[in-house]
Amino acid sequence: MGRVPVRRIPADYAVSGRRAVRVTLVAAAGFYLFRYGLDRPVAATYALFTAVALGGLAKIPGTGRQRAATGLRLLPVCWLLVVIGTCLSVRTWSAVVGMLAVGFALAFAAVGGPRPAGAVPGLQLLYILPSFPPYAPGTLGERLIGTTTGLVLFIAAEALILPEPTPPSYRQRAAHAARTAVHCATLLATPPYALTGADIRSAGETSRSLRSLMVPEAERPAGPGVRDRALAHTGLATRTLISRLTQLPGPPDGHPDPEVTAVLRAVAQLATATATCLGSGPSPVAPYEDLVRARARLSAVSLSPVGDPAPGTARAPDIPPAVLRRHAAVLEIADAALAMAAAADLAVRGRHAAVRAAQNRFWYARTWAPLLWWHRLRGHAGRRSVFFQNAARIALALTAARLVAGVDTLPHGFWATLATLTLTRTTMDETWHTIRLALAGTLAGALVTAGVLILAGPHLAVYAVVLPVWMLFAFTVGPVRGVGWAQGLFTVLVALVFAQLSVPTWRLAEVRMLDVLVGSAIGAVFGLLAWPRGAHDELRYVAAELLRRAAEIVVATGASVAGGGAVAAASGQPGHRSLQRAVVLAESAYAQYQSEPTPFGGPARGGITRTVDWQATLMAGHHTLWGSDRLLTPPLAGLGPAAAESVSGLGERVAGRMLLVSAALDPGADTPTGQIPLIDSALDESVTEPPGAPRLYYATVSWLESLMTDLTRIAHGGTAPGRGLRTP
Repeated sequence: MGRVPVRRIPADYAVSGRRAVRVTLVAAAGFYLFRYGLDRPVAATYALFTAVALGGLAKIPGTGRQRAATGLRLLPVCWLLVVIGTCLSVRTWSAVVGMLAVGFALAFAAVGGPRPAGAVPGLQLLYILPSFPPYAPGTLGERLIGTTTGLVLFIAAEALILPEPTPPSYRQRAAHAARTAVHCATLLATPPYALTGADIRSAGETSRSLRSLMVPEAERPAGPGVRDRALAHTGLATRTLISRLTQLPGPPDGHPDPEVTAVLRAVAQLATATATCLGSGPSPVAPYEDLVRARARLSAVSLSPVGDPAPGTARAPDIPPAVLRRHAAVLEIADAALAMAAAADLAVRGRHAAVRAAQNRFWYARTWAPLLWWHRLRGHAGRRSVFFQNAARIALALTAARLVAGVDTLPHGFWATLATLTLTRTTMDETWHTIRLALAGTLAGALVTAGVLILAGPHLAVYAVVLPVWMLFAFTVGPVRGVGWAQGLFTVLVALVFAQLSVPTWRLAEVRMLDVLVGSAIGAVFGLLAWPRGAHDELRYVAAELLRRAAEIVVATGASVAGGGAVAAASGQPGHRSLQRAVVLAESAYAQYQSEPTPFGGPARGGITRTVDWQATLMAGHHTLWGSDRLLTPPLAGLGPAAAESVSGLGERVAGRMLLVSAALDPGADTPTGQIPLIDSALDESVTEPPGAPRLYYATVSWLESLMTDLTRIAHGGTAPGRGLRTP
């Protein structure tokens, strides 16, 4: 006889099942302890809903231990929310004002990173629960005891029950990428001074592993603190280093300059020390200083302007252009390695880092933590930030739901507000689709609820036995099957809970249906009135603004290089703050855009991405900042008349293309409607190498050419040349 095949549980159900087991155990333990063991129904309610809020509604990323650590930090926040909600529920107007203020503050806390953002829905529920009548300040103690018990049980369950494997941390990924850079730099410093195709492919895969989309949410360095900022900077610098190593051309005559070899070996040593540092090893101070000296020696060879050379150096006209181009590429490799090492030391040791790097690049290194939070909040405190838009939308919707529930004395108005919280989405299309499914699911759940209440009647033992079984089923199936199933199953679940707190009747199902209908209507109204297109419009606007700011810096940087530093950068060193803020807003809008399935009133997601390569827009902003900071590092030597004219003209040409692309992304009322080509196909032919140009000239041209490559990707958007983005 053949063996019966073993059918594995689908991965989605396995994940939701593990979470459902933990939530069910915590919620049932807290509820039954207080309801039947101690006869404290208020504490029982808060213990159950705390577990449901943080274990079911909240989506805190990470492993169980990481979620437990997050829950422990949230304990005082939960206490504060229960106290404020209880005190403000005395009057409808105070409850409404509190809902507006607290709802906005909680939603806006998503700027702090994936973990605060994931906890926000659960915290909203913990504030909504005490914000409704009865006004009973005398029960505040029971409410806090129930909340604390539920949260403590949640923390213990997440840490101990069904533990999950821990994925590699971002520091471990960055350390692995640094070791890959060591391998590449070592090969480039020894014969035959080149990488094989397999080496290049492996390096590319390692670099991609540091991209945000490839990293689990809990491991992404997205917080406003020094260590998170530095770790994100480490990833960017490491990816840049690997990219430049794989693109380094071989020596023109097959025999590399000894100074180039010395720099590459110093890069390999520093990358090794950086990987050790990321593994909590010592700071890479000595290798950092060695690379600084090797970089200075190579720069002295090729940085001399036209005229009398510096003592001990060769005259620039005597160095072939191909060699100067390779020198420029190696110096950029050294710059990326230095940035990687300094950022890694900051990421591991924070303000106690031993490596002393340029303050313009690591402006946050000596900044007080509250000021860094203030900088993050201020950067998103405007209507162009999707975080601000989401916070305003959900706060206004929750406030309206609380007002309607208070003025009309809606039975179980808490459910209406909860429906508003769970069904409001970032786009009108998504909100309407969600509401339709939710109403259908709620209707089915209400019918099941009515049948259960009629059959079971006042027999509490039936509800007590069925509740944990149904809870396990609901939290396993609901997240996988979608919002319709989730709403239907949750409708039955709350009926089973409230049937044990008061005399049950079949009208409880009717009230639940009415409340969800009211909450859905409020969510739909505010979804239509408050930024109904989600991140789609904001992404176009902030991407266009990013390119406009980048164009200003390109022109100013080209003029500064051409004039030997006589012209200041557009946004002022250090930091180019206006472009930095534009990059931050564009990145947040792009992150939300990626999570929205279909733009409001537009074609499917694939059609949009074929038109515009948004990621190339973001990289153009980063490349503008990095290149400008690198080129404007004093002292700046003069280029000579011919080289200065060439750099200035090329910079103005690149800036002009940036402005054309920005106008196509976000056209104004008077934007020309002609078919203006956004690709400068004659750019390569127009670049001539002035005789005797120094290394700084080649470094500047290399930077401008990389920006033009980014603009080409934006305009083509993945289509054939000449068929991409055009002005409308």
